[in-house]
Amino acid sequence: MAKSQELNRRETRANLVTVAAQILRERGAAAVTTRAVAEAAGVQPPTIYRLLGDKEGLLDAVAEYALANYMAEKGLIAESDDPVVDLRAGWDVNVGFGLANPALYVLLAEPNRAQSPAMAAARENLSGRIRRVAESGRLRVSERRALELILAAGVGVVLTILSSPPDDREPSLADAMFDAVIREIVTDAPALIEDSALAAAVTFKTFVAQLEELTGAERALLTEWLDRATPS
Repeated sequence: MAKSQELNRRETRANLVTVAAQILRERGAAAVTTRAVAEAAGVQPPTIYRLLGDKEGLLDAVAEYALANYMAEKGLIAESDDPVVDLRAGWDVNVGFGLANPALYVLLAEPNRAQSPAMAAARENLSGRIRRVAESGRLRVSERRALELILAAGVGVVLTILSSPPDDREPSLADAMFDAVIREIVTDAPALIEDSALAAAVTFKTFVAQLEELTGAERALLTEWLDRATPS
């Protein structure tokens, strides 16, 4: 395929996805039909099937597009000296995006898109923020546990808010949910010895890979021991 043809193909595909995202945002998922998108994009319906497969392929591409823009926005959040503050900043972007783009958010939250590259990128971004909390010695559950709690709480609270009519929505639910999750996973000055021990184990596990004095087998064994001390 000539470079000009490939460029045209990419531009047409991008335009279809952008148009579909606009229709979804303004008119809802039911309005995203191949005929409507093709007409708005100025192409014939078979073009969608050729470039994106079918309607589900189109919706998947819209989800990737929306989440890519979302992740780009999250990436603009400058890191502070407090990793918990940075967790909150990411949470606020998630909630703000969901409330501003309800149809897109519901699409992204569908279980069949949980393993998409875009969702994997979102999890990786959140994992990095959680890792910083662990490295600071303030995480008192395993990183995996923290990730799953934040994802479940973040997606769940946005969908709960969106389930109410616009005039009856309570965005403050998101603040209360974040505070509840943070109390569960973070410790600033642990009052219990158990909390201190767990936080220390979680923190130590983040540095195991840097212990070059140990063999690979020894690092693996040490990680296994720490996994037992930080149940998921």
